[in-house]
Amino acid sequence: MTEPPAPGVVLDVDGVPRGQAVLDALMRLLELEPLEVDLFRGVSPATSPVRVFGGQVAAQALVAAGRTVEPDRQVHSLHAYFIRGGDPSRPIVFRTERIRDGRSFSTRRVLAIQGGEAIFALSASFQLAQEGLEHSVPMSTGVPTPEELPSIGDRVVSGAGAAWIERVPRSLDIRFVDEPVWTEDRVATDDPLRAWMKADGRLPDDPLRHVCLLTYISDLTLLGSVVGRHDLSSTSVQMASLDHAMWFHQPFRADEWLLYECWSPAASGGRGLAQGRFFTRDGTLVASTMQEGLVRLPRRGSGG
Repeated sequence: MTEPPAPGVVLDVDGVPRGQAVLDALMRLLELEPLEVDLFRGVSPATSPVRVFGGQVAAQALVAAGRTVEPDRQVHSLHAYFIRGGDPSRPIVFRTERIRDGRSFSTRRVLAIQGGEAIFALSASFQLAQEGLEHSVPMSTGVPTPEELPSIGDRVVSGAGAAWIERVPRSLDIRFVDEPVWTEDRVATDDPLRAWMKADGRLPDDPLRHVCLLTYISDLTLLGSVVGRHDLSSTSVQMASLDHAMWFHQPFRADEWLLYECWSPAASGGRGLAQGRFFTRDGTLVASTMQEGLVRLPRRGSGG
């Protein structure tokens, strides 16, 4: 017999928890526990994969950096390396270094540690608001609106499936424009892979929370664009993030629809490079991403 949902929890059409309560749980996860000056501790959700999700540790590290910077300085870029796979059953300690506080910019470095070993390293730069030149590339035309596309729950109910996110509580609303890379009947394409994404609920007005959630979101589908250029499913390859970079161009809200457009310019040596862009519904480019990841094919002849 199926247990009723907890108070305040909404179930998606396929019975998986979604909505504000699930989003609030994720944001509490990103609110680190202060241990000492510039030292914080974070945890992973109870329903975690074998390793800590890369977007989670990146977002938590950015929170650790942001909590040491004056609120009038907003993050404009981050660069990070995934050093070791994290254990989701153990807490993560985040050690922040205050590298520099200048008149316009502040620089922070964060090391995420488990069991005395570094698992992730991040550098982030923050800036006072300033005026300057403005331009950006336009968003693709003819993209279906999110309301025209099936939700994750709709995909599951229809039999299309949603692979690794099928049974995970849904703090995010994700609508795939293009066929996801895990499906077996997809074909290779040199076009970008796109999806509309937003928090499945409302966030506070704190800009750092929106940037940190977008950092979390940015690791969800980016590396899949490497597989997207080949006639195979992502379920047949081993993938892991190696490094990650983001640049934030304009203010945005992560609880409003953003189109994430991902494309891979190169792959070789068991690695793939992916780049991404986030656009608002009105076509404004608000953030750019780059990531290199491990993309390994199954070994031939394994299993004797």
